[in-house]
Amino acid sequence: MTEHQPTICILGGGFGGLYTALRLGQLPWGDLNPLIYLVDQNNHFLFSPLLYELVTGELQSWEIAPPYTELLANTHVRFIQSAVKDIDLQQQTVELSSQTLSYDRLVLALGGETPLHQVPGSAEYALPFRTVQDAYRLDESLRALETASVPKIRVAVVGAGPSGVELACKLADRLGDRGRIRLIERNDQILKSAPEFNQTAAQKALEKRQIWIDLETRIESLDANQMTLCYKEQTDTLPVDIVLWTVGTAIADSVQSLPLPHNNRGQLLTDPTLQVQTAPHIFALGDLADCPAQEGQPIPKTAQVAIQQADCVGWNLWASLTQRPLLPFHYTHLGEMLTLGEDSAAMSGLGVQLDGPLAFMARRLIYLYRMPTLDHQLKLGLNWMVKPLLSAIATPQ
Repeated sequence: MTEHQPTICILGGGFGGLYTALRLGQLPWGDLNPLIYLVDQNNHFLFSPLLYELVTGELQSWEIAPPYTELLANTHVRFIQSAVKDIDLQQQTVELSSQTLSYDRLVLALGGETPLHQVPGSAEYALPFRTVQDAYRLDESLRALETASVPKIRVAVVGAGPSGVELACKLADRLGDRGRIRLIERNDQILKSAPEFNQTAAQKALEKRQIWIDLETRIESLDANQMTLCYKEQTDTLPVDIVLWTVGTAIADSVQSLPLPHNNRGQLLTDPTLQVQTAPHIFALGDLADCPAQEGQPIPKTAQVAIQQADCVGWNLWASLTQRPLLPFHYTHLGEMLTLGEDSAAMSGLGVQLDGPLAFMARRLIYLYRMPTLDHQLKLGLNWMVKPLLSAIATPQ
């Protein structure tokens, strides 16, 4: 009698999903040899912390968004490019655009979406900045303005968290004197949850670039070429060319509609092992998962958390199928890094605090190490070493 071959279906190919798939390939399965599917609607992974470098042309899309077929070439993981249409928990099936998959274990790692219906006009006129396509759309808008006869290019960035601050600095460096960048934040400070060192470095970087910071300010409405702001119950309408929205994370409807335990934001409630409560054969991680707080502190939704969760989920999938004990997830905070324009960054963590060009180099090396596969690390590392040499040769003396 043939032994059943278990099937693991991973939905979402971000840090949580891809790194879980790669971790599964490192474990000793013996004769079990499960079928492993990775499903994503895009054909490429995105190393999102480096997405800002596309704005200034410091990096190219192939460097931060390698195709899944390349990353999974030496594994037994089968990649399927498709959107998820439906998940049937009773039948343990996932309906895709082109086929239906049955699963023994399901991993939900679909990430989040930028909510663009928060104020009148935001869905029509604001741009998100979460994907390579978003970066291309922004670049297209900037190129049109850069080649036009307008004396100033007015850009508003909504949200002064890490994404907003990093994006504002990159835009300021790209546009130079033609740029008028405005950073809009509802709270009374930028980078509210960041280390003080990073806050101070970011404040200096923003001031150096003459980026206007509107604190305790919210957007009331957006139109094609203007926005209405509210500060202490006083409203003001200002002209604007581009509005970038970096605030909030919405959970996909396909996840929120599942008959599973959710919090009030639509995230799935998990046990410490990252198994969804009441459904131990389903694991959830990343933006869509609400895992138990550690030492009274909620676990942030960052790339480093998703990478660590992926290691735990990969192990626990293996353990659950090989009758071994599962391990609780324990997050180790490794610090925070920010890019603050071209050739500058700030980092704080593990007793180290750096800013400026040295932090920029350290950030690049750390992210190189965190790339998903050794092949891509080598390809990037070689390119990053050779590029300055070629640039120096091409520059006339």
